[in-house]
Amino acid sequence: MSEFEFLDRMTEPNTTKIVMLILDGLGGLPRTPDGLTELESAKRPNMDALAKRSSLGLTIPVAPGITPGSGPGHLGIFGYDPIVHEIGRGALEALGIDFDLRPDDIAARGNFCTMNPDGTISDRRAGRLPTPIAMKVARILNSITVEGAQIFVEPVKEHRFALILRGDGLGSNVTETDPLKTGVAPLQSAGKDLPSEKTAAIVNEFVKKAHAALEEESPANGILLRGFDKLPVLPKYQDIFKLNPAAIAINGMYKGVARLAGMQILPVIGTSIADEFTSLEHYWNDYDFFYIHIKQTDTAGEDGDFDRKVRVIEEVDALLPRILALNPDVLIISGDHSSPAVLKFHSWHPVPTLLYSAYARPDGINEFGERACQHGSLGILLAKNVMPIALANAHRIAKYGA
Repeated sequence: MSEFEFLDRMTEPNTTKIVMLILDGLGGLPRTPDGLTELESAKRPNMDALAKRSSLGLTIPVAPGITPGSGPGHLGIFGYDPIVHEIGRGALEALGIDFDLRPDDIAARGNFCTMNPDGTISDRRAGRLPTPIAMKVARILNSITVEGAQIFVEPVKEHRFALILRGDGLGSNVTETDPLKTGVAPLQSAGKDLPSEKTAAIVNEFVKKAHAALEEESPANGILLRGFDKLPVLPKYQDIFKLNPAAIAINGMYKGVARLAGMQILPVIGTSIADEFTSLEHYWNDYDFFYIHIKQTDTAGEDGDFDRKVRVIEEVDALLPRILALNPDVLIISGDHSSPAVLKFHSWHPVPTLLYSAYARPDGINEFGERACQHGSLGILLAKNVMPIALANAHRIAKYGA
């Protein structure tokens, strides 16, 4: 019996409500050896008060020592094994913007980037290109044709876009063109089987034509591609967890992974964290599981802006009473991975995690931070195990055996 077959057998419906508040890239590192992390530096009176009544721990998104992307990180905290359910980010980006991704389409996540005259990359995100400019650049790229595939370039937000290839006999097992660093040239894509070799040839031709077409553009005069994949299939929350789930997110990729899990994507009027909380309040009576995604923590971490990440955490803390006023039966506060500002990137460090319910065994720890969570009763656990614990606290798992 597989893990999901067992959970499908054990979970049962109830009227209880679960909220999962994910601060993207929440985990951090201190700026100095004897200093505090971003979370520990933040003024967080509401999180600290909740921590005293909660179970704390540290979650490992994929496996010890493995740095996860946002897709695997979210799959883990959603309760899936991200090693078993490997999904390319391109498919998630396409699904997140409601693109009609077909089973044989190949999707990739793209960045508009800034290239130096010598062909090396100076900025992987083109200064976080404003979305209106990205839409204009996408229109230029949509005029490019390459034999063997129909090509769609769909802007997502800021510098991000989705590239979709539609054609016969295409494979998704291709390497990325994004070297994930500056000062070097983009990589050539390579296929790892015959169908993927066809895809890689189309990708390389498209990239060549794209750079020529964008030569006079500034700052977005190049593109980087990663996360190639076809349309994946995941077991749905409705089936394995017996939940009626909803997602509240601004950015496309996070909507995509939530949609794959079977969550209804709720509208958000505006782009602020407060606007996301307003959406939660508006739809509170319609669903029994809510995933809320906060992107700004990760953005600050990747920008290397320690103080801005602290301010985002403080903003979330100040808004937290709005969730508590709804009286959820279970509240999880965590992240999909760590994004320490001192690294300016995702990292392998376990993520501080808080689980509150009337039935959670309180650890009596008076703060929510990395070092405090080391001493919590949840211990250091795989992120995929958080959901079963949340379901148990929500009285949604039956007794096993006699």
